[in-house]
Amino acid sequence: MNHVLKPLLAAALLTGALTAQAKLTIVVTTPDLASLAEAVGGTQIDLTTLARPTEDPHFVDAKPSFIVKLNRADALIEGGAELEIGWLPPLLTGARNSKLASGALGYIRANEGIQMLEVPTALDRSEGDIHAAGNPHFLVDPENAKIIARHLADVFCKLDAANCATYQTNLKKFLEELDVKMVEWQKQLAPFKGEQIVAYHNSWVYFARRFGLRIDLFLEPKPGIPPSPAHLASVITKMKADKTRVIIVDPYLNRRTAETVARNTGATVVDVAQMPGGVKGTEGGYMALMDYLVNSLAKALIQRN
Repeated sequence: MNHVLKPLLAAALLTGALTAQAKLTIVVTTPDLASLAEAVGGTQIDLTTLARPTEDPHFVDAKPSFIVKLNRADALIEGGAELEIGWLPPLLTGARNSKLASGALGYIRANEGIQMLEVPTALDRSEGDIHAAGNPHFLVDPENAKIIARHLADVFCKLDAANCATYQTNLKKFLEELDVKMVEWQKQLAPFKGEQIVAYHNSWVYFARRFGLRIDLFLEPKPGIPPSPAHLASVITKMKADKTRVIIVDPYLNRRTAETVARNTGATVVDVAQMPGGVKGTEGGYMALMDYLVNSLAKALIQRN
């Protein structure tokens, strides 16, 4: 072979090999969405998660390094219901990545196709931290996780047709496992249908609806507004009247406030999280998170009944 053609052929083969091995570069805003992206994408994606699992997703520390990650990404997965509105838009502006422009294939809104709850009829900031698209904490309903996983598989296939069969296989495995788990979770919480649970923040409406619980009494007087002594006194009064005995608290919220209320009502404080890795025992992804939530609440409710 011509000595000039040999290096050119070698370079072409190397380029082809690198192209064949190239993975989708995916940036995800929060660890719960990342767990679904990982389940669907498997080894075919390189995944970066911006928020930490113990961090309030409303107020993420937006680092300059995030701009670099977004600039190099093939796709971004975000909630789509303004959960990240306080920190994500400036990062996208700085990234200058047309793949992640609104309306582009690589800009993935996770709430697409989801029935949003608590959509306000009017935006009134005096009502606290409300979102125009509805309550953004929708992923603790496993049925919503199915919708998102299907959406991700569809977009991944369009971005990377060569590996579409892998994404579809991963999706099928995830959905089948989730269906089995869903039967277990429903059975565990069925004895407590209609039970009242107090939450610090209004982030459990989807979980409550799916599992037949009442989580409509909050330590915050309004979403995002710190608890006042007067409001906590009214919560304590209502908890005593209703014999409510379980309080749930996310890792980034003030647990001492919940402990004070618990001492005055005889309630149990249960550490919960919306994100895998947010509390010990949830590091294994979405299934581990839901297992922890269901098991922890069932245990606390049994002890208090």
